Amino acid sequence: MKIGILQTGHTAESLIDKHGDFDAMFHNLLAGKEFEFQTWNVVDGIFPPSPDAADGWLVTGSKHSAYEDLPWISELVNFLRETYAADRPIVGICFGHQIMALALGGTVERFDQGWSIGNQSYQMADGTDLSVVAWHQDQVTKLPQGAQATGGSPFCKNAFITYGNRAFTVQAHPEFSAEFGRDLSDYRRDALPPELIEAAKIAYDQPLSTATLAGQIAGFFRTRSI
Repeated sequence: MKIGILQTGHTAESLIDKHGDFDAMFHNLLAGKEFEFQTWNVVDGIFPPSPDAADGWLVTGSKHSAYEDLPWISELVNFLRETYAADRPIVGICFGHQIMALALGGTVERFDQGWSIGNQSYQMADGTDLSVVAWHQDQVTKLPQGAQATGGSPFCKNAFITYGNRAFTVQAHPEFSAEFGRDLSDYRRDALPPELIEAAKIAYDQPLSTATLAGQIAGFFRTRSI
């Protein structure tokens, strides 16, 4: 099965040699799941010819906000609407989570309680808890019609969203390792409150639900269910 990666951002230059770009992180996350990948750097204006160019689509994270007035974001919104209408499965992560909601009529806003960074615990609709690295300030504050929140936290209510069997999106970053999270925290140290950075670095010692999320993403692409 061919997965098209719609890359909406790049790893910081000082971190890329050690950790790879965002698409490489998804290669690692889904390694051994029998997928092949092709990346389109939509953040640089490079788009697929049509939704039929891949069997499923994955939208990465980004430093940008989904509501920014940028030509490539407008083009991505149109592509996601076409892909959704064509019934190709879509997985969105962080920015991908937000742009999917925006494309289908939801609302994305800068959250007035600030940033969520580091390992975060989310309560799922089936009663389980998942621990995932978060790194965001924007949130989906209103769901599109027909979408369902299937997991969240007191800080981020709509952290996991499903759109029937057509799309599955996650606000946090299952592709981020704890090591990358620590290095990203050091890289962004001067841009965020010190107490937030230090709390995040301590939380990185807690185990992550990486394997569970990798299985859910792979299962969604193959069977349209999680």
